Amino acid sequence: MKLLRYGNPGHEKPGMLDATGQLRDLSQVCHDIAGETLSPAGLARLAKIDPTSLPLVAGNPRLGACVSGIGKFICIGLNYADHAAESGLPVPPEPVLFLKATSAVCGPNDAVIIPRGSVKTDWEVELGVVIGTAGKYIDQAKALDHVAGYCVINDVSEREFQIERAGQWDKGKGCDTFGPTGPWLVTKDEVPDPQALGMWLDVDGKRYQNGSTKTMVYGVAFLIAYLSKFFTLHPGDVISTGTPPGVGMGQKPPVYLKAGQTMKLGIDKLGTQTQLTIADI
Repeated sequence: MKLLRYGNPGHEKPGMLDATGQLRDLSQVCHDIAGETLSPAGLARLAKIDPTSLPLVAGNPRLGACVSGIGKFICIGLNYADHAAESGLPVPPEPVLFLKATSAVCGPNDAVIIPRGSVKTDWEVELGVVIGTAGKYIDQAKALDHVAGYCVINDVSEREFQIERAGQWDKGKGCDTFGPTGPWLVTKDEVPDPQALGMWLDVDGKRYQNGSTKTMVYGVAFLIAYLSKFFTLHPGDVISTGTPPGVGMGQKPPVYLKAGQTMKLGIDKLGTQTQLTIADI
């Protein structure tokens, strides 16, 4: 299934794509794409529905983030060896963990706001993992049982804030709109191997990132088990698993985003995002 949320910010309704790619309204079936809806039982109930029996949504509404009420937006840094190399950093002996502010979450095609004073706003296409079953101290062999589905994430990053100013990475990662999520949550039955997905990102039509999840240093199952050693993972938590090479910081010379540019990015099976960059006012 491909589950989504559509409508004006703060007033999104749950939806589903049918086999022809048309948007169907789920609001009479579930309250939102969140919480119990993401559980195995909740997804099983949705899977029994004939999408053509649901109301067709007219027009081309805005898409919100494909998951509502994200509790933890957990990100993994330097999780592709070739990205670590272009960043001039060694492959970490354990996953690098940081949290992105949930206020960074926005729709997949919403504008990305370049913060005031930013000169090094960058892009990162990443595989997002959405938790559906809570767990702590999860066995790696059973880790994927805790997954509701997968989505595309753009881990937008301000490199000066992240690296050149005192403190941890979070200040360069959690700015408003720095977490486009979606367009839809693709349930795990449609993604049999999350380590075999091509991924790419263009800026103004130029391809900068062109990689695959197969080159992750730490795979999805390992990350779920690892993270669950430190805190309970809850339904609706999102793990952004790192980016392949080709970020702006890694270009020679570096290339950073300016207002008025267009990012387009996607992952096999999971859809695409398109964002216009705008200046903060």
